Amino acid sequence: MAYHHQPPPPGPARTATDDSHPQVNPQAITKTLRRLGLQITRLRVDRILDEAKHTRDPLHLIRLFGLPPITAMKYLRAADPSGTRPDPISE
Repeated sequence: MAYHHQPPPPGPARTATDDSHPQVNPQAITKTLRRLGLQITRLRVDRILDEAKHTRDPLHLIRLFGLPPITAMKYLRAADPSGTRPDPISE
């Protein structure tokens, strides 16, 4: 009898915390990225910076990446130094 994978049921999108699939070994990911000359922390920074280039909303970065507000503002300033106002809280 052949095993057939069932597609996920319709509904909310699956997330990285979906427990219905086996966990991926973080070392396996790190080794694969290193062979490609990449670092996981650098990929995260690049991803956040790219997202900051497409939005001017610090709350979006805070919610999406779990950043503190000051860090979100720093990414927004780095992405577009002329497009952000000074943050009165962090200064």
